[in-house]
Amino acid sequence: MTAALLDALRAIVGAPQVLTDGDLSAWEVDWRKRYRGKALAVVRPASTAEVAAVVRACAAHGASIVPQGGNTGLVGGAVPDASGTQVVLSLQRLNRIREIDAANLTMTVEAGCVLQGVQEAAAAQGLLFPLSLAAEGSCTIGGNLATNAGGTQVLRYGNARELCLGLEVVTPNGEVWDGLSGLRKDNTGYDLRDLYIGSEGTLGIITAAVLKLHPQPAAQVTALAAVPTLEQAVGLLQLAQAKLGAGLTGFEVMGAFALELVAKHFPQLRQPLPPSPWTVLLEQSDTESAEHARGLFDAMLEAALERGLITDAVVAESLEQSRSLWHLRESIPLAQAEEGLNIKHDISVPVSRIPAFVASTDAQIAQRFPGARLVNFGHLGDGNLHYNVQAPEGVGAAAFLREHEAAVNALVYDAVLAHGGSISAEHGIGALKRDELPRRKSPVALQLMRAIKRALDPANRMNPGRVIAP
Repeated sequence: MTAALLDALRAIVGAPQVLTDGDLSAWEVDWRKRYRGKALAVVRPASTAEVAAVVRACAAHGASIVPQGGNTGLVGGAVPDASGTQVVLSLQRLNRIREIDAANLTMTVEAGCVLQGVQEAAAAQGLLFPLSLAAEGSCTIGGNLATNAGGTQVLRYGNARELCLGLEVVTPNGEVWDGLSGLRKDNTGYDLRDLYIGSEGTLGIITAAVLKLHPQPAAQVTALAAVPTLEQAVGLLQLAQAKLGAGLTGFEVMGAFALELVAKHFPQLRQPLPPSPWTVLLEQSDTESAEHARGLFDAMLEAALERGLITDAVVAESLEQSRSLWHLRESIPLAQAEEGLNIKHDISVPVSRIPAFVASTDAQIAQRFPGARLVNFGHLGDGNLHYNVQAPEGVGAAAFLREHEAAVNALVYDAVLAHGGSISAEHGIGALKRDELPRRKSPVALQLMRAIKRALDPANRMNPGRVIAP
């Protein structure tokens, strides 16, 4: 059976695109190095028709499929299990930009297009695709949509879901749904697009998408501001929203220890402000002019100083300086990795509740796990924090993770739900949070999710064991 399946796959995509030997760690190990599997084969189709044929072949031979884009996910949702029976279907060769419709402000791209390449293609037409995240140089559009990725500009433009108008999907039985519509209004029944976005490859394989574009801003202003407390950070957000309106495109918060780790592991990155309990990175995009943007921004910062919301601030004077400020924020996950394994949390809480959540949860962590270090940063503008727990100084990171991860997770997730939040804001469920979901989601919601899975994938061949427990 295995030999027959491999022969069928080679006939579909060509023998060089069916990988079974050698080092397959690029496909079998997740980005965080927490999940290591063994694939029957890594198959690399180059078209939607080939994807559909691969799915039909796997269905005929009873093999399950793990769809994979750039393999940059953080919840173990895109690597095979250890059985050696699953087929990893890599979409990286589906990398064509099929069309840019400037008048309709849309572009049609294949799932394997790298996010940065999509951004650059839009910019070449004088347009903006605003999805932006740290992995944009290697993550792919299919993965962004399968996980409903967030990033740094959700405050203004929304998650990946809000940036997609239509999809092309290969179903679990190998049929192709062509939903590549560029319509902003199409009220003809159930919205299948929204069903597949965020489903993490468990319902079908996204092969192409129609994405929303926006006009390029005429100017951008970026700044760092030192903030004494999270309450004042929330106050600064309210002020910025009132003064800048829809022009406020970024509002990131970084705790002191997060930036300490950046300074420790990347000393070449200049930090232009003295240490502060909290530092906020703000960005404004303006449709008029650089002078207009800077005038609004300076007035907002002056008002913030007068109200005691900030103690200091620095405004980027060039594109290079703006990039260096963003580089500080984007280097926090890398600095954490250099420091050692840590317990990650991608949580969301209503913005108004974030100060109370952090204060109470910090206190509980300190009491139950003395010396644990908190790496707290994230997208304050949309209520999404990466509330991560690092082992105490001098304690082995792996041992701390092994002994305390379950208890730390329970504490943090209990606090998140007590404050009306969610245990996954933008990373998804994958394998990491699959067993946590039944404890944190309503029985009715889980029943509906399982019903959808059974209806669309009754044989449980699409990324089994992810999101919904078997």
